[in-house]
Amino acid sequence: METAITEMFGIEHPIIQGGMHYVGFAEMAAAVSNAGGLGTITGLTLKTPEALANEIARCKDMTDKPFAVNVTFLPTVNAPDYPALIKVIIDGGVTVVETAGRNPSQVMPYLKDAGIKVIHKCTSVRHALKAQEIGCDAVSVDGFECGGHPGEDDVPNMILLPRAADELDIPFVASGGQADGRSLVASLAMGADGINLGTRFLATQEAPVHQKVKDAIVAASELDTRLVMRPLRNTERVLTNAAVERVLETERVKGADLQFEDIIDEVAGVYPRVMQEGEMDAGAWSCGMVAGLINDIPTCQDLVDRIMNEAEQIIHDRLVGISRGATT
Repeated sequence: METAITEMFGIEHPIIQGGMHYVGFAEMAAAVSNAGGLGTITGLTLKTPEALANEIARCKDMTDKPFAVNVTFLPTVNAPDYPALIKVIIDGGVTVVETAGRNPSQVMPYLKDAGIKVIHKCTSVRHALKAQEIGCDAVSVDGFECGGHPGEDDVPNMILLPRAADELDIPFVASGGQADGRSLVASLAMGADGINLGTRFLATQEAPVHQKVKDAIVAASELDTRLVMRPLRNTERVLTNAAVERVLETERVKGADLQFEDIIDEVAGVYPRVMQEGEMDAGAWSCGMVAGLINDIPTCQDLVDRIMNEAEQIIHDRLVGISRGATT
């Protein structure tokens, strides 16, 4: 299947593994890239430029296919050493960078001069248009269903994707609610050129996380996510657990007086304990509503092959049959 995204990134299938904290290590990225998609190393998880350089080198030892590095620009006083991270990415020969968070305009000249393609994560059409304006090559349009931070507009992909298609001149991929061939075909029908999967790739054999995390996703339904930090306008969709319910109760009790410090123990610094140690109630961790569509833990290769085979079957059997007036 050829789309503007497969052509732009030099990949076989229009499937991207998005950046995920304490998940996007070399093992994960290489497995997705070897399966024909675009794997992604999560830059800030590595903490230092030296560690990121080592992870890029490790990934190159595991795959000769293109892979991306995610760089999230955080609104923080103690900002990461972004110039050093970008230099490591350029020196490492990475061909695609996924940016997220704040506007990446300050690093765009360096990435573009190096010939690196940039795809920026956006939760609204207005943000996608800004990304297009500053020179991003593509955008990942994240609907309200997505795990992590869905923005504050609460627009689901059935509306957001067609709106993006109406407004954008650059290619985009659909993120949020993506799990299978149905997701891919629906996203293509609404104007996207591919799909970005987070939670679905988290529940794969190669995902370098504790088995309890994968089992929790398989056991969850579409009703088992919660939205935390809404009063702080930093909304995050997470899988419910004891810590998440404590956060929601604190938010309810504090009301307009809520401060980040009131919930910091449950929402900051918990990923190593959850993802690596399997402490499932340690705190809030991102998970999409798509958990309701995840029922197994395949290899990345099996997952990608299944998505593509199902998509081809839907297109050629069901949709072509309908267009010809046949019953299915």
